[in-house]
Amino acid sequence: MGNDANTQSANAHLTTPTRLTGSEILWATLVGEGVDTVFGYPGGAILPAYDALRKFPIKHILVRHEQGAAHMADGYARASGKVGVAVATSGPGATNLVTGIATAMLDSIPIVCITGNVSSKVLGTDAFQEIDITGITLPVTKHNFLVSRAEDLAAALRHAFQIARSGRPGPVLVDITKDAQQASAVFDFEAAKPRAYRPHPMLRVEESGLAAAAELIRNAKRPIILAGHGVSESGAMEQVRTLAERAQIPVALTLLGLGGFPASHPLNMGMMGMHGEAWVNNAIQEADLLIACGMRFDDRVTGKLASYAPNAKKIHIEIDPAEINKNVKAEVALVGDLRAVLEELLPRISGRDGSAWLKTIDASKGAVAVRDIKNLPDSGHLYAAHVMHDLWRITGGGAVVVTDVGQHQMWEAQYFHHEHPRTLITSGGLGTMGYALPAAIGAKMACPEKEVWVIAGDGGFQMTAAELSTIVQEKLKINIAVINNGYLGMVRQWQEFFYERNYEATPLVSPDFVKLAEAHGIPGRAVRTRSEVLGAVEAARSAPGAFLLNFLVEKEDSVYPMIPAGSALHEMIRRPDRDPLEERAEDN
Repeated sequence: MGNDANTQSANAHLTTPTRLTGSEILWATLVGEGVDTVFGYPGGAILPAYDALRKFPIKHILVRHEQGAAHMADGYARASGKVGVAVATSGPGATNLVTGIATAMLDSIPIVCITGNVSSKVLGTDAFQEIDITGITLPVTKHNFLVSRAEDLAAALRHAFQIARSGRPGPVLVDITKDAQQASAVFDFEAAKPRAYRPHPMLRVEESGLAAAAELIRNAKRPIILAGHGVSESGAMEQVRTLAERAQIPVALTLLGLGGFPASHPLNMGMMGMHGEAWVNNAIQEADLLIACGMRFDDRVTGKLASYAPNAKKIHIEIDPAEINKNVKAEVALVGDLRAVLEELLPRISGRDGSAWLKTIDASKGAVAVRDIKNLPDSGHLYAAHVMHDLWRITGGGAVVVTDVGQHQMWEAQYFHHEHPRTLITSGGLGTMGYALPAAIGAKMACPEKEVWVIAGDGGFQMTAAELSTIVQEKLKINIAVINNGYLGMVRQWQEFFYERNYEATPLVSPDFVKLAEAHGIPGRAVRTRSEVLGAVEAARSAPGAFLLNFLVEKEDSVYPMIPAGSALHEMIRRPDRDPLEERAEDN
């Protein structure tokens, strides 16, 4: 059946109640929810669903490992703002999704994971490849379902999508027994519609709260806006910018907040936290008011809580009531969708003169900041910072960058300046190594017209490198930059600083990544010097398909600043003066 015929048939199912198998109900419901792409791996307990897939206009991306499917669904959701979908079989197929589900949970990413399970008649008997996946994933999903009857499937799926995308987004799992896939029932898409989403009773902004917030902003001498992931998730970029400009308040961003406020904007201070800019962290410690917008005050942002912003009152605007006063006490809590709350607050905010505070912050930056000059110093060594900064310049900052986790992730956040939301895709809360390559596949499927770059370390890249073949099979144009320093870099850095350079289990033997890529059918190039970076990046960008660059960077470089565990936000380890990256370069 052709794709047009599939689409017509699927649309007919949505408008006219029809008797279908559970497997057909699965795909018909996904079509009705707007799904056109899923990421998965077949197996016995989900095979009836795969048999029915040919009848529906949904593209299936065959992954090489189910963890990759969850990360692809996650990357798809982050890049598009829509719900991503992953599919797996029972037993190990289902358990392999768990890391990806947890990654989405901690970063509030809307995905729906669909797993097959054994027939309902043998549930609980330890049948072949039976596992209690709903029990396993209970702590790392917003909700999950076990469906054992075909007639319950459409309602469960539609409810799953509602839960995934409503309120604070997150992952939902739907486990479907094999007999539910094989049985038949009347499919009525409209009748399966869940009840209208009812926000949490606390999601109501009181008049008194708005008045108190406006009063605090009006009287503040040293205010700072803390912009988190919620800025892009709620689509509140314009409202945050209006607040910052109208009240002349500088903006600091979390890792996942990068891109929610333009990097080039004069009020953008940069990233805060463990590896944030020194002047940003110092300013937060000196502030008299923090306006937290869609962020949760996690430990990587605050440092030692007892010493965090000791003189600052806090306004916390957050959609999840559970985050209010969880880590940091707020004088004013505005619980609700960030965009909606700011639209109510902004009419109460008038212009204010913030020039004195802005001058104080600017002066604290000192001499020319290394991240702001046009060319980092080239001492003959290739540093990861060179790669990030040059990649930003060459791409004009317009690429979607998907990073793995570790030193390169922090260097990307420091040196690649993001102007737009959804252009940095990275695992923040869980810190999942192996995330970048599969998540980039999801991002490219969501935004095929955009330039997509993977930035991964040599450690994390090897965890999911098999997905290179998925890229080839789907003929995707994805550029891959491996930052290869021969170590598990961030762990090595901790060993250097806190364990007397005892580099136990961190030196890393890797394959020749260029040859590995070529074995999968992807051309590549090794880069050893700064002078080679421009030509290598241009070669990757101009290649018709995927391309891998193996950047052989300095082995024992470290990310600065760094706040040691248990230290206050201002107690940073700074880059040693002798380090060549700290040398002042001429601005040419």
